Amino acid sequence: MERPDAMQRVRLAHTEVLLAQLRSVGPLSRAELIRLTGLSRTTLFDIIGDLIARGVVVEREPSLSGHRGRGRPSTTVSLNPSAGRIVGIDLGRATITVIVATLGHDILARGSRPITLTAGPARRANAAIKLIDDLVQEHDIDLRALEAIGLGLPGLVFGRSRSAGGSGSPSVAAKQVSTRIQDRYGVAVVTDNNSRLAALAEGTWGATRDVRDAIYVRWSDGVGGGLIVDGRLARGAHGAAGEIGHVSVEPDGDPCPCGGRGCLELLIRPSALIEQCARRGVTVADPADLVARALAGEPIVSDVVRHAATLLGRVLSGMVVQLDPGKVAIGGTLAHAGEAVLEPVRTAIGQLAIPGHTRRLDVVTAQFGDEGGALGAVAAALRLNMSEPLPTLPTA
Repeated sequence: MERPDAMQRVRLAHTEVLLAQLRSVGPLSRAELIRLTGLSRTTLFDIIGDLIARGVVVEREPSLSGHRGRGRPSTTVSLNPSAGRIVGIDLGRATITVIVATLGHDILARGSRPITLTAGPARRANAAIKLIDDLVQEHDIDLRALEAIGLGLPGLVFGRSRSAGGSGSPSVAAKQVSTRIQDRYGVAVVTDNNSRLAALAEGTWGATRDVRDAIYVRWSDGVGGGLIVDGRLARGAHGAAGEIGHVSVEPDGDPCPCGGRGCLELLIRPSALIEQCARRGVTVADPADLVARALAGEPIVSDVVRHAATLLGRVLSGMVVQLDPGKVAIGGTLAHAGEAVLEPVRTAIGQLAIPGHTRRLDVVTAQFGDEGGALGAVAAALRLNMSEPLPTLPTA
């Protein structure tokens, strides 16, 4: 997709401000919208006219029942309850998360369920379809108005070089999954790495929405990430931007499925930390137990988690030097450990990322947790559907 010019970006930002008021307040008159949004009468009327033409909002005549004031009450503008639907899917290694939303960004249904780590592309696609269909039936959602689907997958989603301005060539597995889902629902499917999509969600609606440059890390069964650069999600020349888990920290270490050795993911993923605890005589049941014990301050578990967070901070320090972000947001399972993770990351960055620099850098917990990837998939699908005013990153 081409980069919008400055006027388009301002227009999209104004549109999102207007839609936000309609989502939070409900039906409003044009005069009320002018007061709440601060937009000029000309700008607001132009945007509303465009939204009505696209079917995103509707204008309703006032009810005269019970009206006792002078003059005729104003018409109101509201989100179109029958506007199109968007589905966001995060098809992770061990969990599927699905969100069904409207073009007005209202969430109609959400759900998650586990999936076997060894499941192949066809089985994973069918499991995602089953979850979507179950949510649609449970919440009585009409998918005849489905506009697009966003799909997040782990790992390197794109397998070959992207041409300038192109969307890239999906890997074989990604193509199999997206094709099966597209065949089932008959709409466009936009596919990307699920951690990168989580970064998009945080930059659009979440923890990093107030900065134009940010790093997002997803620390779960895998370690991934995403970069927001100048207010836009960076995908890179080959669709691999933000793959922080595959930075080598031990060049002579164990081989990684990516082809490298001693990758960060191998050393700090929850299963590796649980093994490290076991070698030191502490049995940890699962990642949730690991987080709970770190929060409780158990010495060995806390030490293992702190060391892992320090390794993460060391890798992030190089990215901080290069990107100079306003925020680093950490999501995923280990983010639930809060300051037990954030503080060592913060310290490592402070010690290594040009310590004499007077930059202000916030290291925070991501806002959306396990739903980040699915929400980012919704955002990506909204961007694909050009009939809808796009959810925009901050312009200032």
